[in-house]
Amino acid sequence: MQKPNMQKHDTHKKKFKIHSDNKGFTLIELMVVIVILSVLAVWVAPKIMGRPDQAKQVKARVDIMGYETALKLYKLDNGMYPTTEQGLDALVTKPDTGKSAKNWRSGGYIDKGKIAKDSWGNEFVYLSPGVHDDFDITSYGADGEPGGEEYDRDINNWEIE
Repeated sequence: MQKPNMQKHDTHKKKFKIHSDNKGFTLIELMVVIVILSVLAVWVAPKIMGRPDQAKQVKARVDIMGYETALKLYKLDNGMYPTTEQGLDALVTKPDTGKSAKNWRSGGYIDKGKIAKDSWGNEFVYLSPGVHDDFDITSYGADGEPGGEEYDRDINNWEIE
């Protein structure tokens, strides 16, 4: 009589044993991770969410820098900046007043196709020629009036680094 092949049976046990060694996270490990994430959320969230005024100032600076770039492209195409009368709208629609923009780019110079208001819902103030540079762009801040302190302070393109 022949003995059954034990080698096949042993191989099957080894395969089974390999799979049974896989471990998942224990309940305690999961609880520790949840506690750590909760502490981080309680500590970090108020720091991020508690600064809406500062975030509005940053957005106004970024918008002004975007308009500066668009104005420089406008000048490259047309040899001049839009006049104060033409305003920032010249970046969106071809000006029909003042000096002609002969090489005005079809589609304009702003991706969204409109000049956004500042973070507080006010128009940006544009002067060309500017008092401080070839052009000046200003947001009057939270109060919407020239001057001011802290969040009411003006944001000017010539002061942005």
